[in-house]
Order: sequence, then structure tokens, then C-alpha cells
Amino acid sequence: MILIKNGNIHTMTGEVIEKGSILIEGGKIKAVGQEVTAPKDAQVIDVEGKMVLPGFIDSHCHVGLFESSIGFEGDDGNEAVDPVTPELRGLDGINPMDETFKEAYQGGVTTVATGPGSANVIGGQFALIKTYGNRVDDMVIDESIAMKIAFGENPKRVYDGQKKSPSTRMATASILRETLFKAREYVKKQDKAQDNPEKMPDFDMKMEAMARVIRKEIPLKAHAHRADDIFTALRIAKEFDVDITLEHCTEGHLIAEELARDGKPAIVGPTFGHKSKFELKNKSFETPKILHEAGVRFAIMTDSPVIPLDKLVFCAAWAANAGLNEEEALRAITINPAQILGVSNRLGSIENGKDADIVVFDGHPLRDMRAKVCMTIIDGNIVYKK
Repeated sequence: MILIKNGNIHTMTGEVIEKGSILIEGGKIKAVGQEVTAPKDAQVIDVEGKMVLPGFIDSHCHVGLFESSIGFEGDDGNEAVDPVTPELRGLDGINPMDETFKEAYQGGVTTVATGPGSANVIGGQFALIKTYGNRVDDMVIDESIAMKIAFGENPKRVYDGQKKSPSTRMATASILRETLFKAREYVKKQDKAQDNPEKMPDFDMKMEAMARVIRKEIPLKAHAHRADDIFTALRIAKEFDVDITLEHCTEGHLIAEELARDGKPAIVGPTFGHKSKFELKNKSFETPKILHEAGVRFAIMTDSPVIPLDKLVFCAAWAANAGLNEEEALRAITINPAQILGVSNRLGSIENGKDADIVVFDGHPLRDMRAKVCMTIIDGNIVYKK
């Protein structure tokens, strides 16, 4: 049992608790407030003058799939020989011993959604995992939390280079639409065969994976930078009545009112860095502020390795510097991604019963880039202490 006391606690669901305490037991938060008592044998950690936050969540990255300092041998994020690979699971390509995981939790990032890149129209399944551990099976929260799809330049470039489809946006949309149609028919046949197993369709690994999308068990996770690609993603999702999140959403600030009407969440980034391709020409740190003002639910991502995971809080700080309210910037890397990923019952805020994933800073990380993580706790265990 651990008692953290005297901290300035940002719960992300209520007011800041000055000189507050958190009681941790069995990997969960047992109590939060200014008057918290603990057994005499509890480990007491005094964090007076320090800022206490929920562990940060990066809702879109590729950690463990594009390993650090290796090159091809550690590049396991894109099976770029077939534009339709929904059966692939990011979980099977993750190396939790890559140094980027250590960098993540030392930077306060305790949970990540990680999975395939954007070479394919349908790339495969994202996993939601904690950032500390040696065996990925022990780090998993959800081994298949979303189905990655991609629009725009990336699938065009990859498959045009192979002289095969898709080499246009039309073909990308057509391939996705055809796969969703086949998956819908596959599910219909399965449903009709419930009372007559002999009529069950032959097993199809691709369709089994896509069936979860059709049944709304998982959303499409749609890589889309440009406004037209974002609208295409929304159009197809509506056509097939499937759930979707908008990944990158680089030009979201240009169409914020339309996105608000559609009501789908956006996961914004990576905003820091060079505008390396045409579809990034309107990239702006004002995007989160404009989306928030329009009423779009959003989170901020690193797209690691594009931006290192430990710099997630810097991405939030830059968004705040561009006009986003500080508390909303913190919510964009804590409770908002937890809600978008469907795990806010466990993660994203400091509340009774939630996972004890907590990060302690020696200053305010949005106001002072010199502020450092003093301690990271994941599942009630101190995994880093400065």
C-alpha cells in the first residue's frame, strides 16, 4: 500500500486538490482527497510542492513496432505487400524491450495505443498496452482495440511504387469499401448459420478480423490528414454504419464545424516537425484549440517514432501555447484519449477504483519545459523514480 501526500493533484475530472493525498492498494486507487488516512505500514511518499497527474495516454503511436537504432530488422509496422491485411495484430510485432518504452514511462506516458503504420489501406489491429514490462502479454489492456485504415498519400505511394492498386484516392476508397462489403456479407452468413452450423461460411481470417468492425466491437482508426480524405473516411463509415476515429486530422481546423456535426472524435498529430509531404502543408498547433472550440472531442498524439513518446507532454504544451486552455491540453493526453479509446472506466483520471497510473512532476510541464518527471507509477508499482 502506498500513500502519496501533499501533492497538487490534477484529477482531470474535477477541481485541483491542493496538498491532496492518494491511497493506492492492489494496483488501484483506493482514495483521493485532502483527508486520506492510511494504515501504519503503508509506504508514505511526500510530494509537497509537486504536480500530480494521471499517467499520460498516447492514443496513436507505433512504439515497439519501429524499434530504435536498428533499421529494417526492427521495422515491423507495415506488411507492405498487400493493401488489405486486417488479420495482422500489432501485438505480435511489439518488442517491449525496445528502449523507447523506458523513455515513455520516464516521460510520464503509462499507456499507449500502438499498431500498424499507414502503408496499407487496411493495416491491421492496434493494441492498447501499458508501457512497463518485459512480456507484452502482461502489459495488454486490449489486444485489439481498433482497426487501422489509411487514406491519402501513403497507400498511394507504396502501391504505385509496386505498379499495383491503389495508386489513386479512388482506388483506396474502393478497396476499403469492397472489403467492408465482403465483411458485412460474411457477418450476415454467420448470423444466419447460428441455428444451422452446416451453413456457416468457410473460415476467412481477413473477414473474421473485419467482422469485429461490422459488429461495432472495434472502430476503424482512420489515418487521414487532408480535409477531403477525412470526409471520405466519414462517408464510408456512415455508408456501412461502423464506428470510426479520425487519426492525424491535420486539416481538422479547416473543417471543424463539419466535424462537430458528424460527432466523431479526432486524435491530432504529430504536429511538431517538418511538413514533410504535401498533405501536411496546413499543419498547425492551433488545430486542437479550434476543434475544442467547435465542440469536437479530441486527443493529442505523438505518432511515435515521428515524435518520441516522452515528448507527448510537450505536444500538449505547444497546443496550449497556441491558445488551447491548459486544463484542456492536459485532458487531451489523459481523460480524453481514455474516453475515445473506451477505457475511461480504468484510465485517464485520478479517481477511486481506477488503475493506479500516476506521474509526479517537479513543476508544471505545460509552463516550464525544464519540468521533469520525479516519479512514474504504473498499476500501483513505482517503475521510475528520479
